[in-house]
Amino acid sequence: MPTVNLQELMEEQKSLHDVPAVAVGSSVAGARTTATRGTAEVTAESCFRIASLTKVFTSAALVRVLRDNGVPLGVPVIELLPGLAPDWRADKSLTIEQILGQVSGLRESVDAATVKALGEGDGALLEAARLVVRAGNEREPGERWSYYNGNYFLAGSILAALSGTTFESALEGALLDRWGLERTGFKTPAASVAGWKGSTELPLLGYPRTRRPSGGLWSSVSELLAAGEELLADRALLEEIRRPRTRSDDPMAYGLGWALGPSGQMYLNGRLPGYRAAMAVIPDRDHVSVALANQETALPALARLLSHIQQPLTGDDIAKAVNDFAA
Repeated sequence: MPTVNLQELMEEQKSLHDVPAVAVGSSVAGARTTATRGTAEVTAESCFRIASLTKVFTSAALVRVLRDNGVPLGVPVIELLPGLAPDWRADKSLTIEQILGQVSGLRESVDAATVKALGEGDGALLEAARLVVRAGNEREPGERWSYYNGNYFLAGSILAALSGTTFESALEGALLDRWGLERTGFKTPAASVAGWKGSTELPLLGYPRTRRPSGGLWSSVSELLAAGEELLADRALLEEIRRPRTRSDDPMAYGLGWALGPSGQMYLNGRLPGYRAAMAVIPDRDHVSVALANQETALPALARLLSHIQQPLTGDDIAKAVNDFAA
């Protein structure tokens, strides 16, 4: 099987030379290789904010809990969140599969500031979901792909409802604990890496509970590789997640929480002030790759890096696709 030198590939990305901390890793059939660079001392265990890569975990956890409870993905969302019925202005046929696949057609009117203002209480996420469905639909469910975090406010609320607890506890019990991910979570870990904007170090701030299903996790290269390996090992879960939910005329092919590449790659990126994260999985080659940086502007280089890592396996240049993904 073709191999690549991660350290050499990283050094070739000149725009990464000014990034304080970069960590990258790959796993092929469970055999891992990692590399780091930068002025900050980081390892494959150091934790970065992974932003929209959180959707990978929310989606996988919800699909697993649905499976465990015998609930099909085609069940209408309103049946699992009946408390929202009095405020429901969205299409009542909207399914779990459609929100996870970003083809809900929901009106994208609920922004980050609005849901942050709902506070940090246990019921705040459900209130964010209420705002999402109260806004109604712009188009028929399934008609067109469009990236909207509101879909995942609904997904997180369903996961919490099915588990009878908070979203955070549900995610931990359904997935993080089962996959042995001890350093992946919403609390700022001891091994956290501070984000930077240009030459300024940013303070370590909390992340609103209402937005956590779409982007609140901390994780590391080693734990993201482990998550990819666990996903590859659960073939039933993997096949459900990698199946496209988009149409041929959509802006991209998309499964449940993942964009889909020309050779079956699953990929995405995430961004928050001070951080960039990107990840790719190639199910048919038993491959996982991850790149993390503590500079938001690092994405083009991280995308090229991931593309170079997987290119010997697929022959595809996916750098533009990873860079352009709408996280």
